[in-house]
Amino acid sequence: MKLLKDILYRVRIEQVVGSTNTAIEVIAFDSRKVVSFTAFVAVRGTQVDGHAFIEKAIESGASAIICETIPAELKEGITYVRVEDAAATLGIMAANFFDHPSKQLKLVGITGTNGKTSTATLLFRLFRALGYKCGLVSTVETRIGQRTIPSTHTTPDAIRLNELLAEMVEERVAFCFMEVSSHSVVQERIAGLQFAGGVFMNITHDHLDYHGTFAEYIKAKKRFFDQLPATAFALVNADDANSAVMLQNTKATKRSFAVKSMADHRARIIENQLTGLHLNIDEYDMYSRLIGEFNASNLLATYTVATLLGEVPLNVLTALSDLEPPRGRFQVVRSNGGVIGVVDYAHTPDALKNVLTTINDVCGENEQVITVLGCGGDRDRTKRPIMARIATDLSSHVVLTSDNPRTEDPMAILEEMRQGVQLTDQGRVWSNADRKEAIRQAVGMAKSGDVVLVAGKGHETYQEISGMKHPFDDVAVLKETLELLHK
Repeated sequence: MKLLKDILYRVRIEQVVGSTNTAIEVIAFDSRKVVSFTAFVAVRGTQVDGHAFIEKAIESGASAIICETIPAELKEGITYVRVEDAAATLGIMAANFFDHPSKQLKLVGITGTNGKTSTATLLFRLFRALGYKCGLVSTVETRIGQRTIPSTHTTPDAIRLNELLAEMVEERVAFCFMEVSSHSVVQERIAGLQFAGGVFMNITHDHLDYHGTFAEYIKAKKRFFDQLPATAFALVNADDANSAVMLQNTKATKRSFAVKSMADHRARIIENQLTGLHLNIDEYDMYSRLIGEFNASNLLATYTVATLLGEVPLNVLTALSDLEPPRGRFQVVRSNGGVIGVVDYAHTPDALKNVLTTINDVCGENEQVITVLGCGGDRDRTKRPIMARIATDLSSHVVLTSDNPRTEDPMAILEEMRQGVQLTDQGRVWSNADRKEAIRQAVGMAKSGDVVLVAGKGHETYQEISGMKHPFDDVAVLKETLELLHK
């Protein structure tokens, strides 16, 4: 139990009605989670305004209301605190409530359109291989040492995030590597956290359904770096044209990495094959089972973060060379009949282009690239025709299919994707809303030496249709189909 005044430490308070000496046992921004001795924070969200649930929260036992607008009718015995920004206040309160766990370990945030999950996962595995107890907060999962918790969001809400970090501190975790989404920055989910470092991977077309414009999307990423303390490092990918923007106002120590450009830390690709990469990183040679130029960038970012955290370069590269690729990130599945399958999470135009370019680079002249592609429903619609065009330009054949249609009509999504296919290419593009049948169709076209790419869902083990999640695993379906058709 804590006092409200202690939980409000460093919060910008505009008005208080009642006593801040009231006891608090729970913080909540969801009225359904309110019990006795709860401080309810009324956050204005994109769908719901928490102020509409203040009365319900009080009925459920809330003893304090933190809000941007104090209700006209006040309840006796309830403390009301008016603040400028309830979302940011929630993050600060959560950090205070859980005794600032981010200050008790080394927290590194990774942001960018593509590469966040791969880099965060590689860092988690690397530091574990180097002998540390580690934490991971990613799109796929949260890891606390050996314990795994499935993820529901790329970056959890502020209360859950601090709760997870507090559990890591309790279990003596030394380092935590966390994906920082643009949504989480704008929604203040990371407010109150202290980062030891921030990493910018890249920024390309995505999430415009939420941010509205590309400029706003860039601004959201930049805010993360603007908030880093002087004790942290700010590491950016110099191969991305927007990397300099991220560093404009940061107080953190500035560092860069690149595969193509001049930077503080550089990697040169010596060999890139379906068996892996041979790289030269800061004049050291290393081999990796990961494939493709984008993975060279991910590996370089991982190496650079480790050295910035004080690890010996040679030890880092030795451990890195033994790491497997994260699940669903350019995951190779081979058949006895010589057909090669690749499963990748590529769900943005840039990610899809990177994966297909890599596959084409390692394929022979007589080998086909056959792509199965879907686009998610209730998400950025503008990228659908763009991705279909990229798939068509860089593949021999394309099967357009469902990803997670959510509440949209799958056939309507496929029609929007098809708008990106040129008339002369229509004959080698098929539409099949049944994802399992689409994979089977693509594998059926392949012969020995061909590559079948299944893009869009990667690590996911479900398909969301009409609000329901149905079991579906691209890796399992692809393996099963390859075994059946190419023994």
